[in-house]
Amino acid sequence: MALRVTTSLKKPGVFVVAPVGSIDTTSHAILGEKVDAVLAQQPDLVIFDLEHTDYINSMGIRVLVKTKKALQARNAKLVFINLQPPIRKVFDILNALPSLQVFASVAELDAYLDAMQTAAGGTPRSTP
Repeated sequence: MALRVTTSLKKPGVFVVAPVGSIDTTSHAILGEKVDAVLAQQPDLVIFDLEHTDYINSMGIRVLVKTKKALQARNAKLVFINLQPPIRKVFDILNALPSLQVFASVAELDAYLDAMQTAAGGTPRSTP
């Protein structure tokens, strides 16, 4: 499924970013552009609603980390809601990884994330 991303203003300073589909090597730029537009509005809080996100790889995680850093620089917050089991598993893994966890390549990291999402009931995606 091609990635679609909607953004909305929940109340002044609070934005919801809702990706629908897979956030991967070919689609992460779509999410990045939408997030950049939200960040340009100087939000106090960005909510990622991942209810309809069925897959995320390292490129998608990179967009989320970049968003978190941009918000932290302004003392703003980032939260995630409605994580589906495969996405939640990725977040659990990333939180549990030792700070010195090393992967040989992005492809190796993506293969690891694919395996974890498959184990959580998701559908693996191969990186193009």
